[in-house]
Amino acid sequence: MAGMLYLCATPIGNLEDMTFRCVRILKEVDLIAAEDTRGSIKLLNHFEIKTPMTSYHEYNKAEKGRKLVKRLLDGENIALITDAGTPGISDPGEELVKMCHEAGVLVTAVPGAAACVAALTISGLSTRRFAFEAFLPSDKKERQQVLDTLRDEQRTIVIYEAPHRLVRTLTLLEETLGNRRVSICKELTKKHETVFRAEFREAIAYYKEHEPRGEYVLVIEGKSHEELLREERAQWEELSVEEHMEIYLKNGLSKKDAMKQVAKDRGLGKREVYQMLLKQE
Repeated sequence: MAGMLYLCATPIGNLEDMTFRCVRILKEVDLIAAEDTRGSIKLLNHFEIKTPMTSYHEYNKAEKGRKLVKRLLDGENIALITDAGTPGISDPGEELVKMCHEAGVLVTAVPGAAACVAALTISGLSTRRFAFEAFLPSDKKERQQVLDTLRDEQRTIVIYEAPHRLVRTLTLLEETLGNRRVSICKELTKKHETVFRAEFREAIAYYKEHEPRGEYVLVIEGKSHEELLREERAQWEELSVEEHMEIYLKNGLSKKDAMKQVAKDRGLGKREVYQMLLKQE
C-alpha cells in the first residue's frame, strides 16, 4: 500500500503553538520534507524529533517531488513542513499535493498556525469573506495586473510583505484602491506582535518616519457596496437620461422596463426619470 503525505503546520513565531499531534506525526513518519532545512532543524531539535529530513523547495520541487512521490508509492509516510506556518499555502507544497493526487497518494492536513488567518482574526476588519493574495508579484506589470483585479474587490484582502518593500506596496495600494482602511500586523505570535490600524496615507507617512522591521501581513478593507454603487451611478450620469434609455431600448426592453432600469442605475424614482425625459423632448 502507498504511504500518506502529511501537511504539518509549524509555528509562525511562538514555539508553544506547535500541536501535540504535529510532534507525534513528525516523530512517526519515515521522512520529513522541509522547505528550509537549516531553520527546521532547530524546531526538530527543540521537540527532540530525530526523523530524517530532506529539502523540498521552490528550486527543486519538480525533481524532488517525483522522488518523494515514488517513496510514498513504495509505502513510506512523509511529512511536509514549510519554514513557518501551514505548508501548501503560497509555497511549493501545493505542487507536491497535486502530484500526490495525480499518483493516487493520500494527503491529509495536520492543522495549526497560518499567518494569514491569524492576522485576519485580529485585524478588526470583516472576516466573513476574504481574498488572500500572499506576496504581490515582483514583476511590475504582473503586480499592477493583480492590483487592478483588487480595485473593486468587496472582500477583505490579505497580503504578505517584507519590510524593505512595505512603503512601496502601501503606496501602490493607495494609488490603486484609494485611501482604504488597513490593519498592518507584524511579528505575529511573537513577543513584539503589533497591529497598526490606519488608512493607507497615514500608514505610508508613519513608515516613512519609522523604518519597517520584521515580516508584515496587510489586512485591507474591501470596497463597500455603497462605494461601488456611487461609482456605477457616476458612470451613468455621464450620459443623458435619453441616451441611457436608448441603451436598454436597443437591448429589447420595453419603454416601461427601460425607464425602471434607468431609475435603478441612477438611484432615482421612476417619476423623476419620466419628468427628466419630458424636459428633454
